Amino acid sequence: MVKKGDPDRGSLLILVASRGRHVACLERVLGFDGHYVWQAVGPGESASSSEVAQFVGRRARFDEDLWAIELDIAQPERFIAETTASG
Repeated sequence: MVKKGDPDRGSLLILVASRGRHVACLERVLGFDGHYVWQAVGPGESASSSEVAQFVGRRARFDEDLWAIELDIAQPERFIAETTASG
């Protein structure tokens, strides 16, 4: 857990890493059709930890209720593809 937000509201941001290396940031956003989808945002692959921390800090200033969760997983590309495809 990078940042704990309000239990009932706030944006959800997943920081995807593999073996300590940043891979992507995914955010749950409301699509044009009224359904939630996962969208890639923020620093790209191999961004430094300070770049990722600055991004989360900027987002937290905009949304104090933000939840930021880091997942360090094997096969992050598969996780990202499945998550963004399924919404």
